[in-house]
Amino acid sequence: MTTRPAVWLAEGQSSQRDMLHSLQRLKTQTAADFEIIASHRSERPEIFEFADTVYYEPTDDTPRWQFVLDKARAHNVKVLLTGRNGDEYEAERATFEAAGIRLLTGALSVKDLAAIDDKFAFTQRCQTAGIPVADGWRFDNINELKNLLEKHGHQPLCVKPIVGIFAQGFWRLDNARAPPERWDSFEHLYHTDNKKITTEQFINAYQNSAMVQERPIPMLLMPHLNGQEYSIDMVCEAGKVLAAITRHKTGKIQHVGYDESVMAVVQPLINEFGCDGIVSVQTKADDAGRHHVLEINSRPSGGIGYTTHSGLDLTQVGFGYWLGLMDKPTLEMAQAAITPCQVRPIMMSVQI
Repeated sequence: MTTRPAVWLAEGQSSQRDMLHSLQRLKTQTAADFEIIASHRSERPEIFEFADTVYYEPTDDTPRWQFVLDKARAHNVKVLLTGRNGDEYEAERATFEAAGIRLLTGALSVKDLAAIDDKFAFTQRCQTAGIPVADGWRFDNINELKNLLEKHGHQPLCVKPIVGIFAQGFWRLDNARAPPERWDSFEHLYHTDNKKITTEQFINAYQNSAMVQERPIPMLLMPHLNGQEYSIDMVCEAGKVLAAITRHKTGKIQHVGYDESVMAVVQPLINEFGCDGIVSVQTKADDAGRHHVLEINSRPSGGIGYTTHSGLDLTQVGFGYWLGLMDKPTLEMAQAAITPCQVRPIMMSVQI
């Protein structure tokens, strides 16, 4: 058994490679001797190239958390970022803590993680706590949808699944530009990046869907906010923001910095849900410029790598602290380290 401390990044969504790269730079910059472990279900050499040790997570009935825990004990893992499947690990928090492992699932209870993932429950809890949040009305069948449209159809609307990622199932209901006889279905099929569909087209697709009939998909009908959307990447501990960077996008350009008006909405949100680890939040402004929360992602965002150009590397800030290599960060110190910048993402390739 090794005595050298280790950190483990389990299978994530789309930022695992960038974060592993940041950890390798942290080792070099601090001359610290710690092991970097990565795991995934699939063969992912572009991720594994930045890991010191690699494991393949089970694809059978073996509990993922048990597999990771057994290996983590052998490697003297001190910090584990769960990525996907955080609720499975969270249910076993006491076991990981007994092994001396700082578990990062995005929150500190299965209940909070469930409320974060269920967008309807999330909206209701924000409203109860007085946190500005985009309204959302749940529907589980066509009759409920039609009743909601009759009640709320006077305003721009959108729909999305109650549980989902990567904007899967999100559509703007677009009826404003022309009378029904001039709606162009092919335009919506052709310009798919606009994520638009007429209400009539959506109703027809939804009520005639064999997929929905076989496996009902709870969804939300929501007002469509027309203001600027923000993504906020954060290092959190027990509901307190330790470091944060805000991003917004215009065209292909990411604007990276620290917007205090956005953070004024986000900080109470993080406290309400007891966020813990490295998480991300999406907000959007209304016509008057007021920010409303859209959702929390209980894991790092796919764009966390963009934020390093600001001079503040959130992966290094979080793991440096949790490993005992750095003092506990404060939001004020983090804010002072940020140099606002603009970033253009580019495509890259990795030989496998």
